[in-house]
Amino acid sequence: MSREQKAVERARKAFLTGRSKQTDRHSSEAGTQLYETLGLEGEIVLAVKKLAEWVAPRPVEKNLLTISDTVYIQPEPLGVVLIIGAWNYPWAVTIQPLIGAIAAGNAAVVKPSEVCVHTAKVMEDLLPAYIDKELYPVVTGGVSETQELLRQRFDHVFYTGNSMVGKLVMEAAAKHLTPITLELGGKSPCYIDKNCDIPIACRRVTWGKYSNCGQTCIAPDYILCEPSIQGRVLEEIKKSIKAFYTEDPKTCPDYGRIINQRHFKRIMAMTEDSTIAIGGDSDESTCYIAPTVLKDVQVNSKVMQEEIFGPLLPILTVSGVDEAINFINKGEKPLALYIFSPDDKVIKKVIAETSSGGVLANDCLVHYSVSALPFGGVGNSGMGSYHGKFSFDNLSHLRGCLIKQLKMEGVNDMRYPPHTAKKLFWARFFILKNPDLGWLGRMTAIVLIVALYFLSFTFTLCA
Repeated sequence: MSREQKAVERARKAFLTGRSKQTDRHSSEAGTQLYETLGLEGEIVLAVKKLAEWVAPRPVEKNLLTISDTVYIQPEPLGVVLIIGAWNYPWAVTIQPLIGAIAAGNAAVVKPSEVCVHTAKVMEDLLPAYIDKELYPVVTGGVSETQELLRQRFDHVFYTGNSMVGKLVMEAAAKHLTPITLELGGKSPCYIDKNCDIPIACRRVTWGKYSNCGQTCIAPDYILCEPSIQGRVLEEIKKSIKAFYTEDPKTCPDYGRIINQRHFKRIMAMTEDSTIAIGGDSDESTCYIAPTVLKDVQVNSKVMQEEIFGPLLPILTVSGVDEAINFINKGEKPLALYIFSPDDKVIKKVIAETSSGGVLANDCLVHYSVSALPFGGVGNSGMGSYHGKFSFDNLSHLRGCLIKQLKMEGVNDMRYPPHTAKKLFWARFFILKNPDLGWLGRMTAIVLIVALYFLSFTFTLCA
């Protein structure tokens, strides 16, 4: 087992061992395992299982000119990766890129978010205890420490957070021509078709929106629906909130809090020019904001000017799917897009006529859990993707390799001066012809190339 494989194995054991450690996270212990550590365990298990396959040379298709050569892609480590984590899911969005970095053979500097001070401290204590502290150091601190890190030269920077800071990270990385992955966010729309099962749709939207008190980068940011179903949507969301979080969400252990008072004030300010249909209660002293739904929201409302990242769910009415698509396309490309409809034509129409980091029909959030899907943004919602093999590839250099023998030199005459029309003809034939020959066809082609070589050699002797 290689050093990197051992590091991944130790990481897996670390999280399995540390699951029962009690920390004051102000969140449900079971919920933390469900939304963070369970997925990490799955990613670690997958990386261990698939690592030999991921690091192996990857044969590629060849043309007739290279049919006798060895042509493949060889993944290789980039070097030292800087991972800047976020505060909303501090374990998931910090450790998951680290798993990819370790699997790809890189060293990595881990910078947890300064907003969740206690989690950063636990991370600083735990990681060096279970994985190589020289290869994977943890740097804690605030903005100044992050800025100092960004002044250093890395081989890749992986940042999770908001678009404003993402631009600063990109600017800093550009000074060293360092490639970056930006996992950002945006206003992820949710279109509810009037013909869908509205109770089920609203139950799933409620779960997706209010998990982690709405502080999820792929949470549904707003609902688009026809006016005729707005009342039913409100009614069903209200039922689901009660079913999930009881009559008094403030006392429910499964309902979280806003991360700090600055974000509390930012979110509450968004409600000032909208009509509250459900919820609206708040307590600044504990950073509590009840699950809240806003109805008849206008495009120019405060709540529609930026990503909410909190437990407010605006509803905007549209005449149908076409107006919903037009509305979505007027904004920045979101990290996620949700469609609830029983009609495959409607679903495929929305997918075909919009752009987003990911798209999910008839559910929320769960595409994040599929390691076989790339997770990432597009445009203002980010660049680059990760999860599973995508993490490995993203944090590797995929090196193109071609190994040729010092034989059959006559075949190469077509590329050497003096250049003639005849040589161009043969070059065009060998380079542009890329048939699916199969094993027998490839062997036949090699024999023909060898025959051409000997004929060329014979003609040279005769001359």
